[in-house]
Amino acid sequence: MNVRIGSRGSALARWQAEHVRARLAALGHAATIRVITTTGDRIQDRRLDEVGGKGAFLKEIEEAMLAGEVDLAVHSLKDVPTALPPGLRLCAVLERADPRDALLSRAGLALKKLPAGARVGTTSLRRRAQVAALRPDLVLQDLRGNVDTRIRKLGEGACDAILLAVAGLERLGRRGEATEILEPDLFLPAPGQGAIALECREDDGAVVAAVATLDHPETARAVAAERALLAGLQGGCNVPLGAYAVREEGDVRLTGFVARPDGSGLLRGQARDRDPLRAGAALAEQLLARGAGQLMRG
Repeated sequence: MNVRIGSRGSALARWQAEHVRARLAALGHAATIRVITTTGDRIQDRRLDEVGGKGAFLKEIEEAMLAGEVDLAVHSLKDVPTALPPGLRLCAVLERADPRDALLSRAGLALKKLPAGARVGTTSLRRRAQVAALRPDLVLQDLRGNVDTRIRKLGEGACDAILLAVAGLERLGRRGEATEILEPDLFLPAPGQGAIALECREDDGAVVAAVATLDHPETARAVAAERALLAGLQGGCNVPLGAYAVREEGDVRLTGFVARPDGSGLLRGQARDRDPLRAGAALAEQLLARGAGQLMRG
């Protein structure tokens, strides 16, 4: 069979789609890539929460899949909402790359060394809230665009530092440009960050079978906990929320946070369970009991 892959057009999205195409080819499955421009790619002058949230990076690809124009979508899992359109499903999660965030600064300074008033560019509410909580003396600026665009804007002086996912830098061969790697015990990543997810039609058994061996069970287990927390808090891109799960003696240990967009009231907690969905639900319940609902309402 020839698997028709739908992909965004950014360099990172093309890398991820090509990686999946090559993996399928190694398994004896022919695949071709069709580039589809999404709302999130087309509208670059507004915040994501104003153009449909992270789902804005999926909408047109999912529509093409439901119309039978492509068979498989390749996504950064952190961009995938917990509720998918009827008729679609996630069919595999590839082994996770480095889930952490990186700081890139023009002066080569770490986050704690940036001078007061330094301008940090990011549109991620999660990153903004954590920076604001750690360094309230810094100035946060909106900065949209793909990885290459944001690094170029940093070099042009649009801001003094930016925050990007380490996985994206690695996949584009630019990890060496990171000034500092931010550890999860200080700076939590987005749910699913670093993982590539595959989406297909629910009734497409041939594609489900073709990609089955690409699924990485340990990664799938960890991100299931992170996404269960996201679902339990009903959080989207308009909620500053981070989550990271690791395996611990057969259990999943999940750490998460939620805060106001300005970083105030930040709540951080942990849950541990053998069942990743229970771990996510338990942490959501814990954070809600501590006032997360009021925080998310502003």
